[in-house]
Amino acid sequence: MRKIYLPLIGVLFALIAMPSHAALNVLACEPEWATLTTELGGDKVKVSSATTALQDPHRIEARPSLIARARNADLLVCTGLELEAGWLPVLLQQSGNAKVAPGQPGNFEAGSYVQRLEIPERVDRSEGDVHAAGNPHIQQNPHNIAQVATALAKRLSDIDPVNAAYYQTRYKDFSARWSAAMQKWEQQAAPLKNVAVIEHHKNMEYVMHWLGMRRVGTLEPKPGVEPSAAHLTQLLAQLQRQPAKMVLRAAYQDGRASQWLSERAHIPAVVLPSTVGGNDKAKDLFGLFEDSVQRLLEAAK
Repeated sequence: MRKIYLPLIGVLFALIAMPSHAALNVLACEPEWATLTTELGGDKVKVSSATTALQDPHRIEARPSLIARARNADLLVCTGLELEAGWLPVLLQQSGNAKVAPGQPGNFEAGSYVQRLEIPERVDRSEGDVHAAGNPHIQQNPHNIAQVATALAKRLSDIDPVNAAYYQTRYKDFSARWSAAMQKWEQQAAPLKNVAVIEHHKNMEYVMHWLGMRRVGTLEPKPGVEPSAAHLTQLLAQLQRQPAKMVLRAAYQDGRASQWLSERAHIPAVVLPSTVGGNDKAKDLFGLFEDSVQRLLEAAK
């Protein structure tokens, strides 16, 4: 009996001593990509986001805790298109992590996989915060999320081939649920086609393009330039000639200008979550679009 148990005990000790396959450390620049990575990666990934829905993704501080997360990351998932140009280069430099440097497999830019809007013919900084690669606020069109999901699932499989089948299985499940949800949202949102809106900043272009809505003005006189009293007064006069149904802003943007215009033009001021976590209902990607469509429909009545 002793001769039988001793080999079994040896096998057990060997199994215990074998290193387990650690979860991939993923740092996402924005909440939408953190959530999408979790959808695709499940328990094979450990994900955190550098920003929240209540922060302007253009402008955050590369704090030591964030640098430490970048230093330990196996994969960096960001929008790109210059959205993070004000802080990501510093973060990467300070982290010293070659795995997530631009051009490496561990550096994933979601904006590279979608059709971009508003690519300028020329870049003139006197025109405000203009992005040479196009409008970077791609996350507000669910078709973009679908395209990014396809590319991100492949990237996860490439850098973690041991779990490639697992990632592809989760991708197929997400894709099926996402396609069904998009069809539902587009049916619900049919009344929004050709609805005219004012937006705070040009960060609603993708949701408007998706739903066929029209922008007739912005609260910012130029992208990234805070609304001025003179510009708001001009915009109010314009609305007498060219009415709009609502004024839109993201959850992280100051609401005073949109509220000023809302009260004087007698149109609703609508706060869209913009990304996951923008309000209590936008707890995941599905909730983000469900809530956004419902808010727009309510305002358009």
